[in-house]
Amino acid sequence: MLTGGEDPRYLARRITRMAIEDIGLAEPDAQRHCLDAWATYERLGSPEGELALAQAVVFLALAPKSNALYAGYKNAMASAKKTGSEPPPKHILNAPTSLMKDQGYGDGYQYDHDAEDGFSGQNYFPETMKRGVYYLPAERGFERELKKRLDYFAKLRQKRGKE
Repeated sequence: MLTGGEDPRYLARRITRMAIEDIGLAEPDAQRHCLDAWATYERLGSPEGELALAQAVVFLALAPKSNALYAGYKNAMASAKKTGSEPPPKHILNAPTSLMKDQGYGDGYQYDHDAEDGFSGQNYFPETMKRGVYYLPAERGFERELKKRLDYFAKLRQKRGKE
């Protein structure tokens, strides 16, 4: 692309998008590598800065790929558009006035850090909305670890009856 005359800044933008959209959380460092390469190019210019872009491209080529976050984001946005602007459940809202406290604001809130395992499992979706599953991590790269965490949280919710 560079030899063909493409603007290196356009290439930097495209590889950064690739890091977010096509690699995602399978290799979270991909975005940082691209942004660092972009900044390096801006400081050095051509031809020296092009090597930083090439380094980022190689990192992306060898990184595990996943679009699970991108797909999850699109699913969450579609759900938000479908359900509208529902308020969060009252139990997670502050009650700065006695009237709000009387109406149930903050009632039953469980602070994650007070839970033995640092996870309350409370539902933060609006009361009119079922808890959705939007992000389904792939079994590749760092997302493998994120999947383990999600599975662990699901087991805790099930154990506590907060499905």
